[in-house]
Amino acid sequence: MGDDARNDHVLDTLAQWGVGALGEKMGIELISADRERVVATMPVEGNTQPFGLLHGGASAVLAESLGSIHGTLLVAPESVVVGIDLNCTHHRSATSGHVRGESLVLSAGRTVVCTEIRIVDDADRPVCTARLTCLVRPIAK
Repeated sequence: MGDDARNDHVLDTLAQWGVGALGEKMGIELISADRERVVATMPVEGNTQPFGLLHGGASAVLAESLGSIHGTLLVAPESVVVGIDLNCTHHRSATSGHVRGESLVLSAGRTVVCTEIRIVDDADRPVCTARLTCLVRPIAK
């Protein structure tokens, strides 16, 4: 399959899958997705901890969602990815508005894909930086 046909197939599949049930509950919206980067937003409201701050787990869900989608774009349609390690560093809190995550490739091999996900607030200030490592698995036929 040529690169253009492959990308179209993967993007069609992502359009059908969406961001998953958890991502939908959290209000994650995919903005753009290609082999170079994946971008999505998530509202702070509804994803806070008891003190009204964006929950660190919500940032982790956004990061893993973006990294997994990105990994899929890199290996599909022959393979899938499964997350095996997620590391998040939280820089500042967010109390309103939206956060935006952007996934960039750190490395992509035959067996492992590693992405860095940067999450910023509405003022473009860093909220969280994450690294997701995914194992590449062939699709069972």
